Amino acid sequence: MTTYNLIATAAMGLESIVADEVRKLGYECTVDNGKILFKGDETAIARCNMWLRTADRIKIQVGEFKAKTFDELFEKTKALPWEQFVARDNEFPVSGKSIKSTLYSVPDCQAIVKKAIVDRLKSKYRDVQWFEETGALVPIEVAIRKDIATLTIDTTGAGLHKRGYRIQQGSAPLKETLAAALIQLTNWTPDRPFVDLFCGSGTIPIEAALIGQNIAPGFNREFISEEWNSMSSDVWDRTREEAEDLADYDQPLEIHGSDIQHPAVEMAIANSQEAGLAGIIDFKQMQASDFTTNESYGVIVSNPPYGERISDRPGVEQLYSKLGQTLKDLDTWSMYFITSHEGFEQHFGKKATKKRKLFNGFIRTDYYQYWGKRPPRNKE
Repeated sequence: MTTYNLIATAAMGLESIVADEVRKLGYECTVDNGKILFKGDETAIARCNMWLRTADRIKIQVGEFKAKTFDELFEKTKALPWEQFVARDNEFPVSGKSIKSTLYSVPDCQAIVKKAIVDRLKSKYRDVQWFEETGALVPIEVAIRKDIATLTIDTTGAGLHKRGYRIQQGSAPLKETLAAALIQLTNWTPDRPFVDLFCGSGTIPIEAALIGQNIAPGFNREFISEEWNSMSSDVWDRTREEAEDLADYDQPLEIHGSDIQHPAVEMAIANSQEAGLAGIIDFKQMQASDFTTNESYGVIVSNPPYGERISDRPGVEQLYSKLGQTLKDLDTWSMYFITSHEGFEQHFGKKATKKRKLFNGFIRTDYYQYWGKRPPRNKE
């Protein structure tokens, strides 16, 4: 198989988590802003699309070079082996972006890259003078940053957060990739209770169940590169077989999700059923301040309201205060809350063990981590 330069793109703040996932799949990598760089073959492309819970998408880096003139961009693009990726009938649109570069006109850069690729393919497919582009989609991107042009091909299609189970969602949904990251930043293990007190449409509990039973996040969806002639169907068959073999459907889980809004709970139940997790997660309508438990060493992960609008702030601050009172005696529980409200600790009534800056979409947030007492070690 051919070895490619691959990129797993990541939301700001999640790069190290994505890198850990890539390494766990067996691929050495390096971390850059918004991306993780590694090498791999067709199997690596399929496995990373199937298994990476926190990455945005997987791209093939076809080339990278300095380009300060349109002639440079054209000639260096044409010199790349596009025939390895684009068949005679493939549709190959070119998108682009330019940041702090001499070549700042994105439409012009896209047009030049497209023309260069067409010229390259004409020289290789001598019997083709016009590309109909009626076949499988091969999306190409030219990204120019500080005069360095990076040319990539997207292997994913719809972003990796599109797991395929969210048939309903609320007004401010949390991306599945961020939800998975929030869980991976905790000390939760599948033998411990897991609770989301503001579950909305159920994304955090569903992602916890997928992690707990080692179900591949891409198992119930398709990827754009499955249609490519350059990607053998055997590769995808083996990748799906591996995902099925590694899933631990018999792993018992105690996962609870609650929300004050009844429609949200109904959405969460429907989404969990779509994910194949019917009966695995307990969802119910409840105020967060009504939470009680006799369990020890559990984990709470929640995305409470932020109060982004000034008019909403007093209510949200009161909610945080009640939440702090409700949870103050659970010293064996670990608790994790993501919010953009900079006064969360003050209203919750306790300073976090640790804070981590994350972005929920374009909203800058902090992830407040409260570590509970560790469970006693089992004596041999």
